[in-house]
Amino acid sequence: MNIGYAIKLCRQQRKLTQGELAKRAGVSVSYLSLLERGERSDPGLSSLENIAKGLDVPMTLLLFLAAENSDLKGFSPELKEKLSAAALNLMRETA
Repeated sequence: MNIGYAIKLCRQQRKLTQGELAKRAGVSVSYLSLLERGERSDPGLSSLENIAKGLDVPMTLLLFLAAENSDLKGFSPELKEKLSAAALNLMRETA
């Protein structure tokens, strides 16, 4: 699972800076930066909830986008691609 990748992807889709998201989520910019770079990979549940709220996305979407191929065993490649595309389209529609 790569939560930092998902956070950065969502943040960029929302056209937010790290500073803007950090303020919305109530976390420090340095903590957010560490998460996005993968140098911290263990955010607590409350931090993830706050970041998801700051991004205005459901936490489940954030976790899905963070999933790596090994996390999605049993999903066909076609289904993974369709779900990923649907998730990104949903983000664009609500931006």
